Amino acid sequence: MAPKLTMVEAINLALRQEMERDDQVVLLGEDIGVNEGVFRVTAGLHKTFGAERVIDTPLAESGIVGTAIGMALAGLRPVAEIQFAGFVFLGFGQLEGHAARYRSRTLGQWTVPLVLRMPYGAGVRAHEHHSESREATLAGVPGLKVVIPSGPRSARALLAAAIRDPDPVIFMEPTQLYRAFREEVPEEPELGVIGRAHVERTGSDLTLVSWGAMMLPSRRAADALARDQGVQVELIDVQSVAPLDAATILESVSRTGRCVIVQEAARSFSLASEIVARINDQVLLQLEAPVQRVTGYDVVTPFFQRERLYMPNEARIIAAVGQALAD
Repeated sequence: MAPKLTMVEAINLALRQEMERDDQVVLLGEDIGVNEGVFRVTAGLHKTFGAERVIDTPLAESGIVGTAIGMALAGLRPVAEIQFAGFVFLGFGQLEGHAARYRSRTLGQWTVPLVLRMPYGAGVRAHEHHSESREATLAGVPGLKVVIPSGPRSARALLAAAIRDPDPVIFMEPTQLYRAFREEVPEEPELGVIGRAHVERTGSDLTLVSWGAMMLPSRRAADALARDQGVQVELIDVQSVAPLDAATILESVSRTGRCVIVQEAARSFSLASEIVARINDQVLLQLEAPVQRVTGYDVVTPFFQRERLYMPNEARIIAAVGQALAD
């Protein structure tokens, strides 16, 4: 039987295995070495691989991203950590102006094989700039890939794929899931596929789409709907925000005729909005009801107890499914 790991442990395993496999993989970020990271994701790696491969950096996000770009262009495979996703925008100029553009700028002669890891999202009673869900902002930059796991096993497999990818990958780790549950993760390496969604459960009544931490209430809602109302939803984990596997979502919606999308991020100008647009573009005539969205609100992520009012939950998802089925 495979060991049961938390997401933190699974990400640590992926980093360790990729560093053992390829000596060009290096880690850099604030406090990731001697102190083993604020969430202990890099625990033990500094002792195992040394200071030349697990590099403590100054508190300077632009410097971290810029240094990682230089490392990647020089032939390394840097995995940089932004301590909290809310601070990535201090390095956004490097990401948008350089990392995302080198393939285009050099007509494919140069790529930037770096990974930028960052915890994101609310639900852990953190402070301002520590709880945002800005996946749509990052995915909107051509040339960047954006990946979000929803559990330990997918985190290990997708991170391995991101490290081996020839292009810059933003690897967003839902803070709420870091130690939320354990899952069997095989000791032998697994390689995920960037650009492919995962159909977690099949159903014929409605397509339920989510990603990251919002897969937890979506799973609970799907279980409750099946148990209490006999409603069989098809649950899709997006996993890859950019490139988006729209084909899997569209095929499902064309069969079920109904769809609910669940995201933690604010409602407007979001990934949920993009998915709705693609559904309307491609399978509008197969829809039996308008697509419903269960989202955060168009406000700054609130502090502490008010997070619960902001974030989607099982009850809100069940209500949206009811509305879609009633229309």
